[in-house]
Amino acid sequence: MTVLGDARSGKLADNLAGFGRALRRAGLRVDSARIALAQEAAQLVGVDAKDDLCAALEAVLVSREQERGVFRELFEAWFRDPEIAHKLLAQMLPSAQGQAPASKRRPRVSEALAPQKRFGGAPRPPDKEVEFDAAMTASDIARLKHADFNALSATEFHLVERLAQDIALPVPTVRMRRTRPGQRGAQLHWARSLRQAARTGGELMVLKRMQRTRQPLPLLVLVDISGSMERYARLLLAFLHAATRSHRRRDVFAFGTELTDLTPAFRVADTDDMLAAASAAIADFAGGTRLGESLATLRQRHARRLVGRRTLVLVISDGLDTGEPADLERELDWLKHRCRRLLWLNPLLRFEGYAPLARGAAVLHRHAHAMLAVHNLSKLQDLAASLAELLDR
Repeated sequence: MTVLGDARSGKLADNLAGFGRALRRAGLRVDSARIALAQEAAQLVGVDAKDDLCAALEAVLVSREQERGVFRELFEAWFRDPEIAHKLLAQMLPSAQGQAPASKRRPRVSEALAPQKRFGGAPRPPDKEVEFDAAMTASDIARLKHADFNALSATEFHLVERLAQDIALPVPTVRMRRTRPGQRGAQLHWARSLRQAARTGGELMVLKRMQRTRQPLPLLVLVDISGSMERYARLLLAFLHAATRSHRRRDVFAFGTELTDLTPAFRVADTDDMLAAASAAIADFAGGTRLGESLATLRQRHARRLVGRRTLVLVISDGLDTGEPADLERELDWLKHRCRRLLWLNPLLRFEGYAPLARGAAVLHRHAHAMLAVHNLSKLQDLAASLAELLDR
């Protein structure tokens, strides 16, 4: 493998620092400490064997399983040829010689390798040394947090999609029937306490306690993928995939003119791979909206996904349904009586004074326990607190 320079000339260190910044642009959590560890690892294993260097850098720069594919694609592109590495360090497009077609790369990898531009569209001055990860100012970030997803440019949309994946969504928990050993203040477990006393000659040395375990609510998500929701659907799917990754009971469906089960796609670790799998599974993307018929399919084929009456149901839609209101009324009544909460996440709440006047929106508003906004990053950050507050009522 050919690498730009070596440790003694200092070019290898610069190359690794630039590689770390590219990983950070691709969404990996890489800081200066990890880059320093990468430089030490490169010096220990050497640069003679490409596979050994890749494994060493992956061990110190990758912390999550779903990031391994992104790391390996960027490693192949960055360390393929010294001329390419030189151009990348100069913030120019990588050479096409020996490169894989851009369409075969993950979008986040292609974006990380692209030249960095300001939000106004003007490229950075070539004679001024600029840090790769200093593309945004505080005002840019604040503006994007409150910008409507539907009003973003293509570059801003991809950036917001990355930022949305870092927003946490802790699902509220409920107390279960099962118990576990508890701490001070929990209920006394006399049976265990007496069994323990029998081992010490009848002396009650320790008071055993127990408390009921808490478990996150099962989650059922229905995402509208009609034409009016086209700009929101992809971003919200990426957000939900990252925010609910550790959730044990998570079922996701897309609905337009028909119902599509996206739960198998959501089991994929990498978000870009999940979006590709979801795109391949959905046959009615950017079509009409028939929520009533989709809920009928859910009742007939997937009713067991609703765990007792504990499931938290999130319907992400603008409510512009084209089906029969009577069908929607009947199916929403069935769903509402088989879940703990039915919440409507509506991007049209971005408009001041919005009222659900459309026929489908009026029916959905009548059956939903609450309606929440999800049209920008700020509202996504508030979503977890809103869910907890609604469940406490």
